[in-house]
Amino acid sequence: MALYVYKFGGTSVGSVERIKAVAEKIKKAHDQGHQLVVVVSAMSGETNRLTALAKEMQAQPSEREMDVLLSTGEQVTMSLLSMALHALGCDACSYTGSQVKILTDSSHTKARIQDIDDHKIRQDLEQGRVVVVAGFQGVDEKGNITTLGRGGSDTTAVALAAALKADECHIYTDVDGVYTTDPRIEPKARRLDKITFEEMLEMASLGSKVLQIRSVEFAGKYNVALRVLSSFKEGNGTLITYEESQMEKALISGIAFNRDEAKLTVTGVPDLPGVASKILGPIAEQNIEVDMIIQNIADDDTTDFTFTVHRNDYQRALEILKKVCQETGARQVTGADNIVKVSIVGVGMRSHAGIASTMFKTLADEGINIQMISTSEIKISVVVDEKYLELAVRSLHSVFGLDKKEQA
Repeated sequence: MALYVYKFGGTSVGSVERIKAVAEKIKKAHDQGHQLVVVVSAMSGETNRLTALAKEMQAQPSEREMDVLLSTGEQVTMSLLSMALHALGCDACSYTGSQVKILTDSSHTKARIQDIDDHKIRQDLEQGRVVVVAGFQGVDEKGNITTLGRGGSDTTAVALAAALKADECHIYTDVDGVYTTDPRIEPKARRLDKITFEEMLEMASLGSKVLQIRSVEFAGKYNVALRVLSSFKEGNGTLITYEESQMEKALISGIAFNRDEAKLTVTGVPDLPGVASKILGPIAEQNIEVDMIIQNIADDDTTDFTFTVHRNDYQRALEILKKVCQETGARQVTGADNIVKVSIVGVGMRSHAGIASTMFKTLADEGINIQMISTSEIKISVVVDEKYLELAVRSLHSVFGLDKKEQA
């Protein structure tokens, strides 16, 4: 039978009852003859609880000690799940990241996986055991516990699937797959049976919260077939894999959006070599990430420079630009934090013309003004006023036929 790596997130293991339900799901697959490695997150809310305890001790705890503390959340889950499996008569064995051993670099709180020793896991699988592994954590060469940062449990699961050459890696969440857009915005959103790694990467980077970018990148790099499923109801979920010929039918696979955007504009900047560096350099020095960028050159040898940042960084970036404005002789700095980014994503864009014009006409027909545009081979993103988010998503979802099972 098949070798699968399952990953269950915090909501899926958020209570004793849910852990028992997960154990029953695992036992059912194990009884069918499958070999199973199960990666677990901390129970929902546990990481926040541990972080709050740390803050009570010290305003800025050391990153090494935070890794030691936060790694305990996953250890609780892995041991409870193993106990639940034992209670069902299913042989199981749990391991921390360091016991496996998942070797990482020494970048505490955001470590990168370097190597995985799969010897113990393979031995247990050959003896018919379910192997339960704490996600989100590893160990460096000096024996220090490390954690992998945001989305770390997904990354653990994909890395183990790659090392073990698993048939598939199943990511169990509170949704039953990847949808054409957020069903809370567009009730007609449809679950996709398949999506490519490229499309999923774009969707994740553009605001889709189903999977973390890092795990999708890892899966694409090592050709690990990913499947997103629900812990709470049966179904086939969404398979994330490499492009297949039948997928060329779909012009657009999904619509992503990001509410956390803010826009900044520096006007009347002298159009001289290095002007972009003078504007963005101080922003980068403050670890503020820049997303979309537009530069327009005027007839008077000045340029207007516009870019977007995360909304949380808006005020800080605005203050930095006021100083830059004085230093460069620019006219003024303006900004807005009431914008959103809406994006259409699809590998079909490569072989079909007119996608952009259809998008722009649809928005225009709804009276939605486009403030910025950014494109790649398989995506088009626009910045619009926040109040038009739902209208934009719904109108684009309809015009590209995403609510229909078979697209033209």
